[in-house]
Amino acid sequence: MTGSTTARQRLTAELLDALRTDGGVRVVTGEPGCGRTTFLDHAARLFRAGPVRYVRAAHELDEALGTAGPLLVCVDDADLWDAPSRAALGRAAARVRETAVRTTLLLTVAAHRPPPPELAHLPVLRLGPLTPVDAVLLIREHAAGAVATAVVEELITAAEGNPALLLALVRRLSPAQLSGRRALPRPLADGEVLADVAGDRLPDDHGGLLLTTAAAARATGEEDADAALVLRAAQAAANAPLPGLLTRSEGRLRFRSALTARAVYALAAPEDRRAAHLALAEAATDARDLLPLLHRAWAVTGPAPALAASLTSAATDPSSTVPPALRRRALTRAADLTPDKAERARRHLAAAEQALLAGHAADALRLLDRARGRSVPASVRGGAELLRGAVLLADGPVEDARESFLLAADLLPPPAAARATLGAADAAWSAGDPTACLSALAPTRTPSTLPLAQACVRVPQGPASHGEPARRGGQSCLPGSPGGPGGPPAAQMGATAPRTAGRTAVTSVGDPSRDHRDGMRAVLLARFDLATTPLRRVVETGLHGTDPDHLVRSAAAALMLGDVTSARRAGARALAAARTSGSASHEPRALEYLAYAELRAGRHQLARTHAEEGLRTAERAGQRNTAAHHHAVLALAASIEGESDLVAEHAEAALRTARRHGLAQAATLAHWAAARADLGAGRPREAAGRLGPLVRPGARRGHFAVWMLAVPCFVEAAVSAGRPQHAAAVVEDFALWAACGADPQAPSQLLRCRALLAGPDTAGELYLRALDQHDDSVGDFERARTELLYGKWLRRRRRLREARTRLEEARLGFERCGAPPWAQQAAAELRAGGAAPNAAPAVSSGAGDLARLTPQQLRIARYVAAGATNREVALSLSVSTRTVDYHLRNVFATLGLRSRVELVRLVEREEKTGARL
Repeated sequence: MTGSTTARQRLTAELLDALRTDGGVRVVTGEPGCGRTTFLDHAARLFRAGPVRYVRAAHELDEALGTAGPLLVCVDDADLWDAPSRAALGRAAARVRETAVRTTLLLTVAAHRPPPPELAHLPVLRLGPLTPVDAVLLIREHAAGAVATAVVEELITAAEGNPALLLALVRRLSPAQLSGRRALPRPLADGEVLADVAGDRLPDDHGGLLLTTAAAARATGEEDADAALVLRAAQAAANAPLPGLLTRSEGRLRFRSALTARAVYALAAPEDRRAAHLALAEAATDARDLLPLLHRAWAVTGPAPALAASLTSAATDPSSTVPPALRRRALTRAADLTPDKAERARRHLAAAEQALLAGHAADALRLLDRARGRSVPASVRGGAELLRGAVLLADGPVEDARESFLLAADLLPPPAAARATLGAADAAWSAGDPTACLSALAPTRTPSTLPLAQACVRVPQGPASHGEPARRGGQSCLPGSPGGPGGPPAAQMGATAPRTAGRTAVTSVGDPSRDHRDGMRAVLLARFDLATTPLRRVVETGLHGTDPDHLVRSAAAALMLGDVTSARRAGARALAAARTSGSASHEPRALEYLAYAELRAGRHQLARTHAEEGLRTAERAGQRNTAAHHHAVLALAASIEGESDLVAEHAEAALRTARRHGLAQAATLAHWAAARADLGAGRPREAAGRLGPLVRPGARRGHFAVWMLAVPCFVEAAVSAGRPQHAAAVVEDFALWAACGADPQAPSQLLRCRALLAGPDTAGELYLRALDQHDDSVGDFERARTELLYGKWLRRRRRLREARTRLEEARLGFERCGAPPWAQQAAAELRAGGAAPNAAPAVSSGAGDLARLTPQQLRIARYVAAGATNREVALSLSVSTRTVDYHLRNVFATLGLRSRVELVRLVEREEKTGARL
């Protein structure tokens, strides 16, 4: 029925892996066109343990289940069997589950019809929509020729993850339309295509309840609708029986299948659709609300300037709690009803702004294209380029983003142009171009508070310092302080439409935009004496508000000042504000600041937690650049925990996007993570080889705001590899960075670096001074590294008693922060000095077994023991299923287990004894 995709094949393999050890049953369900039959075919091809039997009638069931040995039994469209046959199938499935015979039974059931009661007790696997990546693969597999990128995006949006619908749309288009040479049909997914994919003949809609429900859901963009409103509009009794396509729960009506809802709406006559919307508008309790106005807007044809103005006013009401996605729908419809071209372009621009806030970047770009034209005022075209730059900064080549910002600066009047040049500075920062960044921040460009179409410009990412390389002795160094996830917050703009309910523009008194520009430029010029006051104002102003943009700016300024506590607080408040306002575009950025602040504070496991969630939200919002930085954080965290496969996976994911979009900062962070993993694994030569080009002067030096952070790793690797002469010059550069006082870890790291390069007469004192400095900063990892290196130095000078004390402290510190390979290095040094590490306290046998697992193996074991599939674990931990498979095999091998059932029992036994996972 549909083509195959890599994700579906992985899902099938994971399900079989979970079921075939002890036998099992799954009811595979999903809406029409989701690929249930194809899923069975994948399972049949992947099942290697024994024969595969397709059963099409009840009398074949007993014969199939009587086969000895491992067996896969497939039953397609089980819901279409008659009731006695379904009952027999239900009894057979119960036998398979209860007797644990080595048989796997897979049934498929359509989700758009009421579930068969005879099968309701069986475990269900619902097939979700295709991922964007798999949708692209499916298009490429079935398209006759080249498909333009913009056409691919439209196809994916129109299909909403349904593989059969996606294929139907591809087949509908001509080669010229697929390549973008001819216009696409509108609507792309019309009633005929939707009905063909839905398959079943839609029932007669007596009373219009189906169409009214579909119209209500279309207005909000949600899967359900207010049942009371729909029933009033359709003039149906509250207790009237519902059609089988609908279901009711907690006062909400919904279609069992979103595809069916679309088909019902698309197949209805235009006059019937308009009547349904009008009925919904008249049934509303307050006709001035946005939703009734939107229904009225869909009930009219032709231009309606007065209605469009009312709809725009309601959609831009700052006191409204309407989410951005609904504001976008309203503003788009208002633009459709607007005859004046300039005003129509303004409303398309405002709609694009809300689409971006809702996390729909591709939709925002399409709306921006409608805001173009010769008759459109320059201010609107400039605003469109400003917003386009914001979209590209989050998900596109950052050089293209910079050009959009610069074009906006040329089109906009001077006050608004300053906003665009600040965005250009952000793009230059992400690209690693400090000269362009400083040029955009030139003092002649004065920010303004005049409103302009708001854009959620992405904050450049990274735990790095802000600084243009200052020249000292012919060397380039970074004297700046750590910027938030990598740098200055983006250009912040006022809004023609509010970003969220209740948000107001910042006045010119203590303008955070101006303060941040002044502070950032001072940092880039290594003038911290001029940077502190404006940046501190940015921190305080943001923390006293609820605007996610201002809070993100506050977090960035706090990290520039080295105030990690304020950065964490601002990041947490930005996340809460984004969730409260429904701004999907702000969540990944807020989580990114939280992750980097935790890394800077030495709490890498908390950083990992934030980055895992941030990666999921960035991918949902289509922010690939932001996702790349979350991958970099995860690689850095995994490099401490010694998960080399995770380091490689996340580093490569970050680098893929970094190479395509010019993200110099994300690339530097990813390379640093890989090098630190080498150092933790006892491969200093490889680590020095990776880090040398990043930190030493030259054309290949890493991002100007990141390379300094990797210097301590490089010095340790170079000295351990017998190449101390390569490290001497960069230590002097690092001294300038440490002197800024913006990095709590830098002073102690500098003393450690000097100790590594010092002679025997002074090294010991430098190590002790470094340990004293560690008392002024939090985090066990850096202190444990200094203890380890000092212990090694003492042991090599035969000061064994002192060495044992230091090495044991290092081992315990690494264990506290979850850094097994580094703890193993300390333990090896203890053994080399003639002492065994102190024994851990006695624990239960279960905990003793689980204590042998790595941190990532423990996490995966816990998820699996709770019943999660490998795919669900991968989604939760933001890793690939291949990585979960690898770790799970190692868990089984390490613990001597043979099945998931045994793992569940082991974990349950540990929980009963009160041991910790």
